[in-house]
Amino acid sequence: MEALSQLPEWVQWIIAFFILLGASFAFVGSLGLAILPDFFTRLHAPTKNTTMGIGGIVIAAIISTSAQGTLNLNELLIAIFLFLTAPISAHILAKAALHTELPKFGPTKDHRDESDAYQHEAKK
Repeated sequence: MEALSQLPEWVQWIIAFFILLGASFAFVGSLGLAILPDFFTRLHAPTKNTTMGIGGIVIAAIISTSAQGTLNLNELLIAIFLFLTAPISAHILAKAALHTELPKFGPTKDHRDESDAYQHEAKK
């Protein structure tokens, strides 16, 4: 913590901005996971928002290490891994939910048609 207090004040403000930005995105994603009505809407909130939240934290960490004089890009590898795996895992979960025909919240639209690769019955 000693090294961060020795940074210029404007760098500390930029780091604080990205930490708060990332934390707010992560909070909104967690809140969406807790309060949204069905699986499909719950899946969307943490996938998008926590990815952006981790991105803000990683940017703050990169700025912090580079402002201290050592450019360390280990955080960038974490961000790349997260940006690649989060959408893929969300897609796999959504496809599994479609195949098992999880119940949907009333206003959630079902845009599947009869040309899908699997058979399903329209629930009315």
